[in-house]
Amino acid sequence: MHLSPAMQKVLNEQVTLEVEASLVYLQLSIQLDDLDLPGMTRWMRAQSEEEQVHAAKFTQHCLDRGFAPQIGDIAAPKVSGSQPLDFFKAALAHEEKVSESIRNIYRTAQDEADLDVLPLLHWFIDEQVEEESSISEIIGRLERVGNDGAGVLRIDSELGSRHPDITADSE
Repeated sequence: MHLSPAMQKVLNEQVTLEVEASLVYLQLSIQLDDLDLPGMTRWMRAQSEEEQVHAAKFTQHCLDRGFAPQIGDIAAPKVSGSQPLDFFKAALAHEEKVSESIRNIYRTAQDEADLDVLPLLHWFIDEQVEEESSISEIIGRLERVGNDGAGVLRIDSELGSRHPDITADSE
């Protein structure tokens, strides 16, 4: 039931990465709010809240197995660009980083014969596929509308209806 040192290391890193993801989305929401795009702002803030839930899920798994993770150092998010497309591409890049980290945890779990973490990881693997797909779809739509302000505003309006999924179950 206890976590091996190798599992402690990768899970601790993941907790930190999920907190970092929350901050990245918060920064992206601030930049979109500055562009007067309330729907995209709301979408990014919902993502930020979900990332906090993800950090809590990993934290609780560790605590349930006798290990208290410590959040590592996190640098202030640096996001370049000035257009919604830039910000969604930054979000996708960060989700890809999170996905790779989860795959690394899975590989470590296999090496350590840690079967207890697998249900949690399966949930997160599915979640990451969904996250990357959703953001890729938004990027595709933004690329299609290009500089058409009406098109960007239509996407903004649609994204504004999103609510954070903070009750996601890992089973």
